[in-house]
Amino acid sequence: MVRVSTTPWTPVERSTCLHCGAHVTEQFRRVFGDDLDRAHRCGECDSYARLSRGSAAGLEVDVPDPETANGRQGGEPDV
Repeated sequence: MVRVSTTPWTPVERSTCLHCGAHVTEQFRRVFGDDLDRAHRCGECDSYARLSRGSAAGLEVDVPDPETANGRQGGEPDV
């Protein structure tokens, strides 16, 4: 017996974070991504506080970016 998968193929550009290139799941893209289910940021390159406010959908958010601010959440770095 031959089994055939019915899972649709997802192009690489849709299964990776547009910012850092890390793999993102279909569920993450569907929940946090933009209207085309693309993730502009992910848990590898952004904080949950920013992701939950829309950074994964490509929106500008008020929480400091962990890549440009001191400390993971934009506060002072741990010593």
